[in-house]
Amino acid sequence: MEQSTPVYIGSRRELFVDRLLLDRLENVRLTMHEPVSGGKAIELDSPWEGPANGPVSVFFYEGRYLLYYRAMRLEPGFENGILCVAESKDGVHWTKPSLGIVDWKGSKDNNIVGDENGKPLFPAAWLDTRPGVPADERIKAYAIINDNGQDMTAVQWPNGRIRLVMYASGDGFHFRKMDPQPDIACGLSNAFDGGNSLFWSEAEQQYVLYLRHYDNGRKIARMTSQDFYHWTQAVPMTYEVYEQFYMNNTIPYFRAPHIYVAVAPRFMEGKRVVTDEQSKQTGIHSYKGHRYDLDCSDGILMTTRAGTTHYDRTFRETFIRPGIGYGHWTSRTNYPYTGLVPLDETRMMLFVNRNYMQDTWHAERLLLRIDGFASASAPWEGGRLVTKPVIFEGGRLEINYRTGAAGHIRVGLADKAGEFYPGFGIDDCLDIVGDEIGRTVQYAGGADVSALEGKPVRLVFDMREADVFSFRFAK
Repeated sequence: MEQSTPVYIGSRRELFVDRLLLDRLENVRLTMHEPVSGGKAIELDSPWEGPANGPVSVFFYEGRYLLYYRAMRLEPGFENGILCVAESKDGVHWTKPSLGIVDWKGSKDNNIVGDENGKPLFPAAWLDTRPGVPADERIKAYAIINDNGQDMTAVQWPNGRIRLVMYASGDGFHFRKMDPQPDIACGLSNAFDGGNSLFWSEAEQQYVLYLRHYDNGRKIARMTSQDFYHWTQAVPMTYEVYEQFYMNNTIPYFRAPHIYVAVAPRFMEGKRVVTDEQSKQTGIHSYKGHRYDLDCSDGILMTTRAGTTHYDRTFRETFIRPGIGYGHWTSRTNYPYTGLVPLDETRMMLFVNRNYMQDTWHAERLLLRIDGFASASAPWEGGRLVTKPVIFEGGRLEINYRTGAAGHIRVGLADKAGEFYPGFGIDDCLDIVGDEIGRTVQYAGGADVSALEGKPVRLVFDMREADVFSFRFAK
């Protein structure tokens, strides 16, 4: 067995979304799990909205979920759209609050987000989780300007340096332009066009920004900042498999913040699915001569680890499928929102934009098991997974798993050479059968594994008719 250098994992939770810790798979494979529909969250039902509505972000803050989206009508003066918000207490029932901020044709009874002067905004909102951030700056949003300070529109994007201008809010509704402004600028071609992801990284202890640029296709670059005000130059990300990503939606996974998950829209430019007649049935709109029935798109799953500049495409197939109906197979629909949020103890939510440029536009809620992006999966015949040597901290081993009634999981702990430590072999492990988000592995001598702390340990999963979604050594 290969004598590889141990990987320090401490008490971090590890998911099977990449192959960093894998040494050997014997009749076990990595399986991606698609989310299932949780129904419509919001629909097109307000006069200030339009068929060009687009996804922005969703997060949980102070006892409520906030979902931001772009409302864009197909008329002069609305090329950039306006930022709107929906909220929910339970993640299931969503309302569009009457904010009373922006005047829309003589009324402020709308859910349009605005600044201190009542001006509607079109920035992208995000939650700043850095400890010590003032309460009235906890929710931030960015807009895009050129180096001369002029607002950018969605249909005009010159070459040259582009900047982000930042706004701040305490409630997520009323925003003010920050003073001083951070120096977030980039000279890459078409920098910041499309969705960009910005967050405080607990793992890196700095701010991280993933931005879109253009280099023979729509691509992604990364910038960082220690203090939010001074930023590094953009570094292009590398890919195992490159396809055009309209946005990246890269964020730390809330249960494993050293793993950044990107549920990105994959844009298949020029791949037409619908016929003229099918397109007519959807009622899809054109705008300024641009047709939206000549391409298609879906959502894919990428990951990257904190501090790196490479995206893993362990799973190259569709993560979010367009689904049944011609309206799902047109251009720039099926774009996910930025955000993965817990719903309850067993499920998390994400959201996707459906039926772009159609009067049937809506945001759909999708549900996924906690840690459930992917699993190490064994069939009825059984199999084994062996990790590289790791160094852990903690006193017990916890797994997120499920089995069939005929299945089981046992976990042995071996040294670098693959020899089981006394008392921690496969035969010492009690059978694990069931379906749990967190199960402590038990051995004949008990659950305490602290005697192996600091030693190189290979995890050997002996599995039959089973999935393992994640594991960690808990303190």
